Amino acid sequence: MKKFAFLFFTIILFNFPVHAQEWLGYTPKAKDEQEKIESRLRSETNWDRFKYHLEQITKDPHPAGSPANDRVRDYIHEVMKNAGWEVTNYPYDILLPKAPGTDYVALVRPVRLPLNNQEVIIEEDPYSAHPDLWHGWNAWSGSGDVTAGVVYANFGRKEDFEALKKMGISVKGKVVIARYGGNFRGYKAKFAEEYGAAALIIYTDPADAGYMKGLTYPDGPYYNESAIQRGSLLTVDYTGDALTPFEPALPLDGKKKVKRLKPEEAGLHTIPVTPLPYGSAKEILSRMQGTPVPQGWQGGLPFTYRIEGGSELQVRVKVEQKKEMTRVANVVGTLKGKDYPDEWVILGCHFDAWSFGATDPNSGTAMLLALSETLGRMANAGDRPSRSILIAHWDAEEHGVIGSSEWVEQLLPELQNKTIAYINLDAAVSGRNFGSSASPTLKQVVMDASREIAFPDSSKTLYEVWAKGKEEPSMGNLGGGSDHIGFYMHAGIPSLSAGLWNPTLYHTNYDNMHFYSKFSDPTFKMGGMMEQFTGTLAMRLANAPVIPYDILQYATDLKIHFEKAEKAIKAYHPDFDSFGKVHDAIEDLEAAAEAYNAALDRFISANPGDQKKIKALNKALIALEKSFLDPKGMYYGAWYRSLYASLDPFSGYASWMLPGLQYEIELKSTDRLDEWEERYTTAIRSLEAKIRALIPE
Repeated sequence: MKKFAFLFFTIILFNFPVHAQEWLGYTPKAKDEQEKIESRLRSETNWDRFKYHLEQITKDPHPAGSPANDRVRDYIHEVMKNAGWEVTNYPYDILLPKAPGTDYVALVRPVRLPLNNQEVIIEEDPYSAHPDLWHGWNAWSGSGDVTAGVVYANFGRKEDFEALKKMGISVKGKVVIARYGGNFRGYKAKFAEEYGAAALIIYTDPADAGYMKGLTYPDGPYYNESAIQRGSLLTVDYTGDALTPFEPALPLDGKKKVKRLKPEEAGLHTIPVTPLPYGSAKEILSRMQGTPVPQGWQGGLPFTYRIEGGSELQVRVKVEQKKEMTRVANVVGTLKGKDYPDEWVILGCHFDAWSFGATDPNSGTAMLLALSETLGRMANAGDRPSRSILIAHWDAEEHGVIGSSEWVEQLLPELQNKTIAYINLDAAVSGRNFGSSASPTLKQVVMDASREIAFPDSSKTLYEVWAKGKEEPSMGNLGGGSDHIGFYMHAGIPSLSAGLWNPTLYHTNYDNMHFYSKFSDPTFKMGGMMEQFTGTLAMRLANAPVIPYDILQYATDLKIHFEKAEKAIKAYHPDFDSFGKVHDAIEDLEAAAEAYNAALDRFISANPGDQKKIKALNKALIALEKSFLDPKGMYYGAWYRSLYASLDPFSGYASWMLPGLQYEIELKSTDRLDEWEERYTTAIRSLEAKIRALIPE
């Protein structure tokens, strides 16, 4: 059972009886008023606006740096301005491969056969014939023209290249072909280059996302034999613009000058890399003549996969990709709070896309635009939030989570002092299956908000559908891959991601309104539902008298994460016992939070209605998460400063809890375990001290 400790804090804070239905951070009086506000918010939902906005912003392909993306940016700005928000554009000049250039793959021997690298036109899908659609490409590829033999490397993970090495198979000077999945595509390129490959082809295998999963497009939502996953390969040891780590990539013509790396200093890939559909990859794989692959490496094409192509198979890979300084811009709207304008709840989604972006990302964009109109109408009618709500639309996410990272770097001290939470809504209305990942303090408020939302075409609430018959739904931990990274892992701001998902044609030219209306949500009801959930969550965070953080969840989750880490260490280091200092610190942290809860009752009774002291309390609560920030950062990248959570630097996507330790575990290293015990103990003791400092004498 989850501990409802912070709920208990709220109850004793305002001295009213315990009820399981009460909300974190609210008195009974404040709760009654908030229920009315949330009811009005849900009644204000215009169910047609989501579809309208989605149609407007997905008319044309709009990758970052394109004129079409500038038009989407301007549309977003105008909608939010008309809804009554204060809207600001934040421009940056970043290094960007803003067009694919040349991507060419062909068989040279035993036959001459150019291979298709663009989705075929489908008669029933009018978007598939759009003249501005590009062929398949991977941003941040090196340039080159390679003709060589072929080696198959499964998913292109480090362990796959190590397995090849143990088999006595060298990839040096070869064209490596690897399938999508298992890790971030950029690491496939990084490892291929490290092990000596001359070029890399990445393809989507039908076992992973094609006909072995179900019907393929246009009959179903899975990849057909011409569908291609595009995507960034950027793998520098920080997130954001490749030339300005730790600094915002401010405009070159602006007053403030920022020191930039030279492109050759950024550690970009040098070998040519390009994606293919499985209809083209089979022309290579079916002609390979080497040893059959080991167990687990076989894909879904109808023949035995082999490790090597043999001397008779030669493939040409040619990529010419230009990288240039490019102007991009975030759009940030502010609905200023009536009581605490300098306390911020930030919602965000990027708007650039590899093609039309109907699911990824612009289902989230359209939902946030509809929400901005609803919240604007409510503010005009007198229901302005107590704290400020910001809605941010990020640019250049697809090329490496750039726009949001630059904004975090630009506003870092202000964000750390003012931000209650960052809520990421990338591709948030891509289906009907709800999920969420969150930092410990926000998990309960997400679940509480979901209880208030009716699930369309159902007699159940969103919470009930999400829980799937369990007492509580499962909530994940944040990893990589989207715009929460800078907020959570660099700035130490409590963050969450939430949304609805189905299988999609991720990063293909088919991610358009035809696909969306046929497979993602033919009813177009989920956009309105997600708007209601997001609005409810944002307003609950914005209006709570005391910020509704579940502070005891820190101790609960830390115990789980350290137990897992210790088990993993013991698996390769049998002499290891445990992190005794850490466990002592966690026990004291839990005791501090419980003492804080008990003392607050006496404090509020003695100081009823003291808003100055309540404001000071909230300011101190905002500072709690910063205890996990370590200026030294991680050994795989000092930009990642949170000791609590990070993206996985080997896969790019997975969630690493206690990343300092997890890095040692991945390396099977014991050299720095004592150091990490000290660093984690210091962080937990810092958090404990901050909580104890909140306890009135």
